[in-house]
Amino acid sequence: MGHLAGKTAVVTGGSTGIGLASAVRLAAEGAHVFVTGRRKTELDAAVEIIGPARATAVAGDMANLADLDRLYDAVRARGQGLDVLFANAASASFATLEQTTEEHFDTTFGVNVRGTLFTVQKALPLLNHGASVILNASVRADDGVAAFGTYAASKAAIRSFARTWANELKDRGVRVNAISPGTIDTPGLDGVAATAGTPVAKAQFAAAVPLGRIGRADEVANVVAFLASEQSSFILGANLYVDGGENQF
Repeated sequence: MGHLAGKTAVVTGGSTGIGLASAVRLAAEGAHVFVTGRRKTELDAAVEIIGPARATAVAGDMANLADLDRLYDAVRARGQGLDVLFANAASASFATLEQTTEEHFDTTFGVNVRGTLFTVQKALPLLNHGASVILNASVRADDGVAAFGTYAASKAAIRSFARTWANELKDRGVRVNAISPGTIDTPGLDGVAATAGTPVAKAQFAAAVPLGRIGRADEVANVVAFLASEQSSFILGANLYVDGGENQF
């Protein structure tokens, strides 16, 4: 039996990358995982990887409140409440201050900030006593990478949410924490790095990490599983860096 046997989990942005790796790990620990994503084909493939008996796919955009309602209606119909919420869905693209458009800002904050806020808010009626809410922030909130300002600001907001919500929900026995991944090898990284040539960009990213390499999605998933379980029962409002030392020196 795993650390999450009999538990119910939701992972947003769960069809690829960190979200998929986390859903796989939570299911391996015994949870039934509801996974969301905008692309049904990728979402269906994710369910096959996680295990159809352990996963339920609910397609949708987490910045769309109606889609969030459909997600939580599905969780509610299972009748066991919600024990783990990993608010992972995010959007990232480069734009300097001069290049930033309304569309770039609205898309980034719409998914990363608005989407995260309502993902957690709409989960509140379902959260069981002892539930764990995990928000996906980023080291980019701290390091001032050029042309990544809007994304970084959105992730700083996520870190702030974790502190406030941890304080607001602690009396319900709900723990809220954040994780801040560094440079992780995911399809999302491929998209961000494409303009520079993915192999070249990845080599440059790896050179900036004290451990000398880019992280793996399963390494982030290990931390998500830890925060989801009772092994982290005395951790509240924290931000755990999963960055190979990238932002620690």
